[in-house]
Amino acid sequence: MIKISENQQELKDYKFIDLFAGIGGFHYALKSFGAECVFASEIDKKAQNTYYSNHNINPYGDITQIDEKDIPKHHILCGGFPCQAFSISGKQKGFEDTRGTLFFDIARIVAFHKPKILFLENVKNFTKHDNGKTLKTVVDTLTGLDYTVQYKVLNTSKFGLPQNRERIYIIAFHNSYTIKTFNFPSPNLISKLEDILEENPLNGKIIDRKDISFYKSFNPTQNIFGNIDFPNKPIQIGKVNKGGQGERIYHPFGHAITLSAYGGGVGSKTGLYKINNKIRKLSPRECARIQGFPEDFIIPESIPEAHKQFGNSVSINVLQHITKEIINTIQLNEQRTEKRIPEREGYSYQVQQLGKG
Repeated sequence: MIKISENQQELKDYKFIDLFAGIGGFHYALKSFGAECVFASEIDKKAQNTYYSNHNINPYGDITQIDEKDIPKHHILCGGFPCQAFSISGKQKGFEDTRGTLFFDIARIVAFHKPKILFLENVKNFTKHDNGKTLKTVVDTLTGLDYTVQYKVLNTSKFGLPQNRERIYIIAFHNSYTIKTFNFPSPNLISKLEDILEENPLNGKIIDRKDISFYKSFNPTQNIFGNIDFPNKPIQIGKVNKGGQGERIYHPFGHAITLSAYGGGVGSKTGLYKINNKIRKLSPRECARIQGFPEDFIIPESIPEAHKQFGNSVSINVLQHITKEIINTIQLNEQRTEKRIPEREGYSYQVQQLGKG
């Protein structure tokens, strides 16, 4: 998680809702810039408990059972909605195309509340689902609801977190904004798994089997400045059994593979790594770190449940970088408003209110 100065409170007048909230990755990102969460929804009971332990907000359950009229007013709607198959996507019926899907619940809330900004996340393959028709349906639906939509696939590896995790991020500004210019961030921050490892984790499962083999070596090289070049991606060096899914072994000078809520193999959910000459999975705290969660994050006692929750979560650093760009767009609109409204009594109040609904 990026440390934000206490003076950086650019969203202090903004309220947001956290849909499909998981354990609160979006919550951390937006709160770090001063925004206030006024509503959260998460259907998984155990994730609800983790959310409450860390954010002191008890999320509502199944969003499909919550009337949009009962949701508080908000400026930003955010959420990593599930990639559920669209029953009739591609029929070009706009809003109707989303019925029977969880995205429909986002759409109906948006249609009622008209938040200024939408901030959504999904798996990379969402871009290809149904030959791109599903993504087109989402974009067309939001466009029909009076939003300008932009999206891009970003990799957590570029944002200072040692995890190869590609996700699509969707940003939409309500057309009441005059300026809707938005540039997705494109950092190239270097990190390595070794830097976030616990010294003696009590819950990093060690794998001791006779069918472990190594077939690659990794020797870090120095660049012209004398610094070691780290590849900023997973470095596969060995395998367990036949090297199938969850059976590959990686070097700690590289990145972790994508954390997963499910998956099989001896290294399921976290992958396997050669650390201090031992082969082991990542501990829950290490999983928290490569998703950008702070050190004081309260982790579930159940290791499998902790792995599942972090595998389902979002990378906080990526969200924070995107939020910075959202703030830039907000500020551009506020600057334009200041130029357009002549000075008069009550001027500052009008400028403050414009664009925040």
